[in-house]
Parts: sequence; structure tokens; C-alpha cells
Amino acid sequence: MTDDIDTIRPDEPPPGADANDMPEGGDVGEIKGVLEAALLVAGEAVPVAQLARLFDPPLPADLVRRLLEDLKQDWSGRKVELVQVASGWRFQGRREVQAFLDRLSPERPPKYSRAAMETLAIIAYQQPVTRGDIESIRGVAVSTNVIKTLEDRQWIEAVGHRETPGRPALYATTKTFLDDLGLTSLAELPPLAELDPSHLLEIPDAPTKAAEAPLALAGPILAAADDAPVVAGAAEDRGGDAPPQAQVLH
Repeated sequence: MTDDIDTIRPDEPPPGADANDMPEGGDVGEIKGVLEAALLVAGEAVPVAQLARLFDPPLPADLVRRLLEDLKQDWSGRKVELVQVASGWRFQGRREVQAFLDRLSPERPPKYSRAAMETLAIIAYQQPVTRGDIESIRGVAVSTNVIKTLEDRQWIEAVGHRETPGRPALYATTKTFLDDLGLTSLAELPPLAELDPSHLLEIPDAPTKAAEAPLALAGPILAAADDAPVVAGAAEDRGGDAPPQAQVLH
């Protein structure tokens, strides 16, 4: 696909696109340049629909996606990469330079307890779930501070209420959660069967799925980049190393 785009004349539309899809006076190189500039200055992921509206008339979403894939190839081999995450497309530093980029922000990252990471894991794999569901799986009470911490971090949100007495809130993960993991969808989370069972909690008298759901995400997933140890703790949010995040270009 990228070879086809690279070999066409600048004033020709990419393969599969109608000439009427192109903005007046635009060409492939110019459009890619605008997309590149927009993503570099955005400082966050930008949806395809928003990128399409940079042009008048707006470009078809399929055309924008093809050009973004081509732009991604243009940046391959550099220390900065173009990636697609849940919220859209963004430029970010590659993992091998993360240690250097971290020095741009000398302040210590926020800390999260093992209880918070386990609660997040349950929500990620079992969503939507209520606080009672989480307590049933973990076998211990869930601190209000744990839920608030994850909400403040914008990793989880209430997406509704279960129609049972008390109408408890149902929690699910957010696009920010996926963005911070560099994922486009929950389907990209590693299957439970592929994760190291040593990361599972052994909770006596808990439901059977307690042997699967309460994964310490800080170990196999969130901290995979630097092998940060999971901080042991009780069910209260006492603090633990936050997961590393890709440095997004501003």
C-alpha cells in the first residue's frame, strides 16, 4: 500500500480513492504533511474523524487511515513512532528512549497500591462490574479511595447502574486506560490463560474466578516496560509505583 502511494504523482489520489475525495489544490504529499504537523503539535491522540475535518471538504475516513498508515511507515526506524491507540493517532517516543525522555519530567510519577492495580485488573477483564463484584472476587472490601484514585486517573468510570436493590454503579475502563497502555481496544489485552499464574492472588473462600480475574496488572501488563515489581499491600490505596507511559510529543 505504501509503495503504491509513494510511486503515484503528487497530484494523484491514493489507490482506491476517487479524485473527488481530494481537497481542492491538495496532493498526497501536502495532505500527509498537514496530518503529520497536526499530530506533532496536538500533544495527544487525535481521532481520524477530527483529522479528516482539517480539510475542506473533509476527507473520507478511509483515505485518512491509508495516509496515516503510510505516514507510520515513513517514521519507521526513527526514535519517534506514529501509533494508533483507542482515542486516535499520536506520535510518541519509542520504548528504547523512554529513560532519556523521562528526564524531561523530573517530578516523581504518582503512586498506586497493589490493591488499586488488582481492582483495575478485575474491572478490565470482567467489566462492567460493581464494587460488590470486585469485593466478591478479591475476597476483601474495596476502599473508596481505590475507586476514587482510579477515577481521578481517568482509568475507570461509572457507565451505568445495575437494576438491583440500591442500584450499584457499574464500572468499566476508559479510552485513557487503553491509551496509556498503547492499545486500541480491550481485545488487545493479553488473554488470562497467557499470563503468568504467579501474578494471580490466592484468596481462600473466594469465587472460582478469583483464580483468574484479580491480576496484578502492574506486573504482567502495566509495568512490562521496566519490570517494576508489584508493591504488596492491603486493600487500601497506600501507594505503589505507577505504570510507565509512553512520552507523547507536544
